[in-house]
Amino acid sequence: MTDFKRIFESIQFASRKLPLLTEEDILLTLRSLREITLDNVNLILKANRLDLAKMDANDPKYDRLLLTEGRIKNICNEITQVESLPSPLNRILESKILENGLALQKISVPLGVLGIIYEARPNVTFDVFSLALKSGNGLVLKGSADAEHSNKAIISLIHQALELHNIPKDAYQLLPVERVATKALLEAVGYVDIIIPRGSQGLIDFVRQNAKVPVIETGAGIVHTYFDETGDLTKGKAIIHNAKTRRPSVCNSLDCLIIHESRTNDLSELLKPIMDSGVRIFADEKSFEKLEGKPAVEKAKDEHFGTEFLSLQMSIKTVTDLDEALYHISEYSSKHSEAIISENQANIDQFLKMVDAAAVYANASTAFTDGNQFGLGAEIGISTQKLHARGPMALNELTSYKWIIKGNGQIR
Repeated sequence: MTDFKRIFESIQFASRKLPLLTEEDILLTLRSLREITLDNVNLILKANRLDLAKMDANDPKYDRLLLTEGRIKNICNEITQVESLPSPLNRILESKILENGLALQKISVPLGVLGIIYEARPNVTFDVFSLALKSGNGLVLKGSADAEHSNKAIISLIHQALELHNIPKDAYQLLPVERVATKALLEAVGYVDIIIPRGSQGLIDFVRQNAKVPVIETGAGIVHTYFDETGDLTKGKAIIHNAKTRRPSVCNSLDCLIIHESRTNDLSELLKPIMDSGVRIFADEKSFEKLEGKPAVEKAKDEHFGTEFLSLQMSIKTVTDLDEALYHISEYSSKHSEAIISENQANIDQFLKMVDAAAVYANASTAFTDGNQFGLGAEIGISTQKLHARGPMALNELTSYKWIIKGNGQIR
């Protein structure tokens, strides 16, 4: 039987040494990891094929699980980007001297030990390690059984890079895939400082409802794009196609198109690119009238709204005005990413002000909600809550702060 208490103790003990690392230690380790990874692409792909063989290729998670030589090179590019970013640690956030002569500084510090629970996305193992190391945090990884072989191969490469630079590898550990490991992590009070789930709404709900450790919710995206009465057809076709089909299995992909009723005659043209890409459409009554007879179009049911499809499926909601569009979004949004396509500046301004989401777009694809795209390096997730962090969580979001007070004998 796995002794989880011993594992958590070893991670906590090893992570206490991380604040002593120099920036050079961290940079050299990330550089080594990139080189070791590129030297072992075939090892990673072989392990990944073992995982893929266990999953139905039609499963929405299959694309998330899939690693290719190109994707591994992109992962290495993200490691390079993290390496190049300024350190988030020991930044002076505030500084002042009180009337009594006490000198106060508020400085950024690591959160401590991060617990990451994630589904079939082995790239997360690379991403969160590079961010955790750069931000001085220890790390407990709990991947799913779907990616077991891939994650084991990746953590072995991470440990090689750590050992090369005498950084304690015990500070970065992968738990067994058994469900009992998830329970142990959720209850690791005193050892783990924060838990971040990455995956489906079901996973996030389970973690939130069962964790005794503080949780930051990330990942689930029920994403809308509103095409208003002034929306540009050329822009709209490109934006909707990109948001829906670029990578339909990820959390920033489009789930529901909201369209002003005056533009339903443009639906066939607006949706031609995504229909040509094989997207299945669930249309409400007014939009179905305009699309009836088109392939892969059927009448929407209640459950098609507020659904994160994670596949080539999308619903359509017809509205009479901006207020109705905003109401629909407020009812069904997961507060991840929302967009408007419009040439009316007043409508754009109202939409950007009133939509409550981590990322709100005007005339652009929601596919850009990504830490790398925002210039933050690899991300640890997209936070959809409001406490501590919101939107793409990267280096700065993996720190807290403490007050440093220097005196000369002052008493109160």
